[in-house]
Amino acid sequence: MYNFQTRVMEDSDGYNSKSQKRYGKTSLLKRIPLHKLMDLKVDYAFKQFFGNEKNKDITVVFLNAILQRNDRNRIRDISFSNTEAGGEYVGDKQSRLDLLVITDSGERINVEIQFTNKYSMIKRSIYYWSGIYRNPLRKSMSYKELSPVISINMMNFNLFNQTELFHTSYHLYEDEEKFKLTDVMEFHFIEMPKLIKAWKVEKLNPWNDILARWLLMLGMVDHRNDEVYEDIYEELEEIAMKDETLRNAFRNWEELSMTHEEFLAYESRLKHIMDEESAQREAELRLKEETEKAIKRGLEQGLEQGLEKGLEKGLEQGLEQGLEQGLEQGKREGKKIGEENAKEAIARKLLDKGMTIESVAELTNVSESRIIEIQNDIEK
Repeated sequence: MYNFQTRVMEDSDGYNSKSQKRYGKTSLLKRIPLHKLMDLKVDYAFKQFFGNEKNKDITVVFLNAILQRNDRNRIRDISFSNTEAGGEYVGDKQSRLDLLVITDSGERINVEIQFTNKYSMIKRSIYYWSGIYRNPLRKSMSYKELSPVISINMMNFNLFNQTELFHTSYHLYEDEEKFKLTDVMEFHFIEMPKLIKAWKVEKLNPWNDILARWLLMLGMVDHRNDEVYEDIYEELEEIAMKDETLRNAFRNWEELSMTHEEFLAYESRLKHIMDEESAQREAELRLKEETEKAIKRGLEQGLEQGLEKGLEKGLEQGLEQGLEQGLEQGKREGKKIGEENAKEAIARKLLDKGMTIESVAELTNVSESRIIEIQNDIEK
């Protein structure tokens, strides 16, 4: 269970020698030590920082770094857009985007930051993309008037096992000759643990890599694990002496973290996220335990059924061979029956506790149609 008790207004003018040695005051942070900065990987802090009109120039630099834009096609200005994304059907819940901007060339860029892995991130990203892409279309408009939409997903967990790259990008290409179908669709996925791993093995050079520079700033404070990467800070502090935008980013980050109301809201959001993560982990452990018990029960039932079938076949193929086949088939059927029964039993319990159908389906790996059937059965 997460317990976060730091208060930004404490010790603003000084702190004990141990903290000073560990976190230290520096020329960049004038009033608070490193560990009192908000973790910018928490969606509330990310949006308050990068979605703030005051920090628009910082956000422009940050987006250009992710999109690898050069001087010719770089973003020069943005406007912040409404972040409510309505559901497609009646009754769909509203989805709140973390950051949605419109560039000076008319592109729409949606930036989502996920602290925990509780969604089907790829499908979620495509779903959000589709809503943003079609939303501007009105009667009498032409499809040609629809603007490109870029989806950026920043994750505090690893998603792709196929690569060690912390930043991957995706477009639609022809399968054989690899030419691009369209420029209206673009996806970026950034996996922060891979970034930190690359830093630790000295594969990053933030002096020459602007994207690494900004992502390391986001990864520097890790409130989930109560850790601050002082080596990252020392490197960025030196770079900031020559990079005015990065220097301003640290100052505005410090100011945001010292605003009492903002920090309390951030703290509340972080606690909520960690509580959700803890509840999900407990549900997974319960599911595993119940599954193991049900598998054992199902295996016993399946073995009995398998023995009967094996004996029947044994009359034709020989007693010994029939028993062997029956046992094997019984094991397979028993395991399948046990897994299905256990998952549905857990699904029923989660629905009773008010969890959404989508969440229950994702957690138990039972189809949404079956979860709806179980829900209807509960409501009878």
